[in-house]
Amino acid sequence: MENARKYIETNKDRFLEELFGLIRIPSISSLSENKPDMIRAAEYWKDSILKAGADTAAVMPTAGNPVVYGEKIIDPKLPTVLVYAHYDVMPVDPVDLWVSPPFEPQVRDGKIWARGADDDKGQGFMHAKAFETMVKTNTLPCNVKFMIEGEEEIGSQNLGKWCADNKEMLKADLILVSDTSMIGPDIPSITTGLRGLAYWQVEVTGPNRDLHSGLFGGAVANPIIVLSEMISSMLDEKNHITIPGFYDDVLVATPEERVLLNKAPFSEEAYKKALDVAELRGEKGYTTTERTGIRPTFDVCGIWGGYTGEGAKTVLPSKASAKISCRLVPNQDHEKIALMFKDHFEKMAPKNVKVKVEILHGGQAYVCPIDLPAYKAAEKAYLSVYGKQPVPMRSGGSIPIISTFEQVLGIKSLLMGFGLESDAIHSPNENYPLDNFYKGIETIVAFYQEFVKQ
Repeated sequence: MENARKYIETNKDRFLEELFGLIRIPSISSLSENKPDMIRAAEYWKDSILKAGADTAAVMPTAGNPVVYGEKIIDPKLPTVLVYAHYDVMPVDPVDLWVSPPFEPQVRDGKIWARGADDDKGQGFMHAKAFETMVKTNTLPCNVKFMIEGEEEIGSQNLGKWCADNKEMLKADLILVSDTSMIGPDIPSITTGLRGLAYWQVEVTGPNRDLHSGLFGGAVANPIIVLSEMISSMLDEKNHITIPGFYDDVLVATPEERVLLNKAPFSEEAYKKALDVAELRGEKGYTTTERTGIRPTFDVCGIWGGYTGEGAKTVLPSKASAKISCRLVPNQDHEKIALMFKDHFEKMAPKNVKVKVEILHGGQAYVCPIDLPAYKAAEKAYLSVYGKQPVPMRSGGSIPIISTFEQVLGIKSLLMGFGLESDAIHSPNENYPLDNFYKGIETIVAFYQEFVKQ
């Protein structure tokens, strides 16, 4: 490890500049106008893998954005680690809230500030640099494959089929992922579970055109009001989701599991202060840690309709729309929940409007056993770099493709995340601490050394 540490220290400025080159590409997968940037980002990853020491690397087509595949096989008899990351990022709106341009990375206060700094360009690129470090110091102990996709932020719509079509090529003993977080900068943690996801867009239509609110208000149903009422009815006074049958398949955590989960360091006061809220809100009978880790949720991710421009316009809108999501827990099937919500929401609509529900995407929840040999190797790796035993934690987030990997490829994934809650992923002013970037590289190198011993 000493040679690896020296190599990282010697090359850390170059590592950072190469990461900046990737970040500067505005690879927003949800916007069609950024399609050329997806190709640029994929090519950048391919070149980075080759320069790091891969035997081969290629940009491979899918029905959507391409997948970058690369590998270095030093001995077929040795274990193989398949690294997964994604090169696509979320939109940057609202742009005016960014302190610096989102695709012009800057270092301030010991952090990288840019879209993708953490999710997932910063965290993903650590694996390329860890791989390079081991290759250049002649310490790579096993085979490594890379699978870098460009659709994670829109539900990995085409990666499942691509994996099925390339199952033989993707054979590995473990999938290694860095796309999750730690509890705190000095509290290393390993994500042992991810919630699933179901996502919809709903549209409520009232009159056949926008109307004058003075002439028609009070006589015709306002779609925005109706949509708001329908959304409000989805949660009861205990913040319990009211869709019939929604909780039927939920695996309820045992009292013992809940005790262990709540041993993770957490300050409600610090949490509220960081978010600038006076009090928290969630399902009654559960702690904040439980609400964000082991319980399903219902959220409105966006809502619009009517006039939203400058000044006033007295209009009763024809339509109102919203984007809605549910985070799901183990044993809840996202396709079943998606249809359940669609059926419920359309049936509950009053006769004075028409409702359409479009299912956008989703994915299953995932759990990684803490007795997995790779988990034990990760524990030792974090301990060697941070000097502390990592804490197992359930993440409230979703990476839908992780459960697909297990279903299609039959391979478990290990989630070694180095992000922080304060990194503001998906929000303006996303950032990533330099210390986490460099320590992440070192920890990943240490993981490989431990993994081959298991």
